[in-house]
Amino acid sequence: MSFAYPWLLLLFIPFALILYYVWRRPLPTLRIPSLRPFAAAKGSRRSLPLLLPFLLYTFAVAFLILAVARPRHGDEKVVMRAQGIDIMLAIDLSGSMETIDVPNGITTEGQLIDAIKSGKAKNRLLVAMDEIGKFIEKRPNDRIGLVGFAELPYNICPPTLDHGFLISNMERLKPGIIGDKTGIAGPVASAVQRLKDSDAKRRVIVLFTDGSNNVTARVSPLQAAKLAHDYDIIIYTVGIGSDRGVVLQRGFMGTQFMPVQGEFDEELLKEMAKSADGKYYRAFDAEGLGKVMNEIDKLEKTSVEQPKYIEYSEYGPKLVSAALILLLLGFVLENTVYLRVP
Repeated sequence: MSFAYPWLLLLFIPFALILYYVWRRPLPTLRIPSLRPFAAAKGSRRSLPLLLPFLLYTFAVAFLILAVARPRHGDEKVVMRAQGIDIMLAIDLSGSMETIDVPNGITTEGQLIDAIKSGKAKNRLLVAMDEIGKFIEKRPNDRIGLVGFAELPYNICPPTLDHGFLISNMERLKPGIIGDKTGIAGPVASAVQRLKDSDAKRRVIVLFTDGSNNVTARVSPLQAAKLAHDYDIIIYTVGIGSDRGVVLQRGFMGTQFMPVQGEFDEELLKEMAKSADGKYYRAFDAEGLGKVMNEIDKLEKTSVEQPKYIEYSEYGPKLVSAALILLLLGFVLENTVYLRVP
């Protein structure tokens, strides 16, 4: 509660003085030899019924003074205006993403099987999708898209604010679904095509892969990175995998785990990120990939403005209405019920 013109509340001082004068003013008198004939008379100016009009007028004037001071209640509103970033995620879907990076502390096949059943150990694609999902949830104001790649790139989802749609499409992906080779130039060029005409203040590509480029294309990975740089698009590259990778194989001999060595071209990924003003990251396992995504999230901050405004509810009109009712009621009572005849 506040007043638009609080200084007008000083009117209560002269009003109080006037009330004191009216209250203390002596009543007109008439000299008579004796008051005995009037002893049985009831009521006086000081009695409550006769004071009622006076009290109504008093409250009416008090309400009017409060009304001109404009009492009001303000509700502060905050408007969020976010200027988001456009992000394209490029994720490797080649068959090697079926590889499971054995968590530290697991030393036997039995322990690994139990970890797979409990969900503690997952293949690289599932780990990447889990961490990408967490990353997406942290960035509600950014348009995020997804391109999957193996030998060729496939646009899975354009940059969108409908992150539920994006995640539902991502969850359908499986290793080897579009081939076993790894072409790194294609997804970068495809992501650049999606982002080059964007009006976002920053445009970012995040590339996830566990393999080396083994596809010959008209555009090399470094040329694709240079194309991104020409359009002021940042590239972050993430090499996934460790030396503890295994692939689950089922055959006549039962279930076997075959060791897999990390194959991605670290130098190429570093050079691509550097040429597009980004950074290269190495993610050995789920914990490492989580740290990578957290760091990228911190580097790419969305700018948010919070302008404030106050919406006031005015009480003055209600007080004026109440004052008018009191004045009218006082006038009616004074000239009807409490009418005094000399």
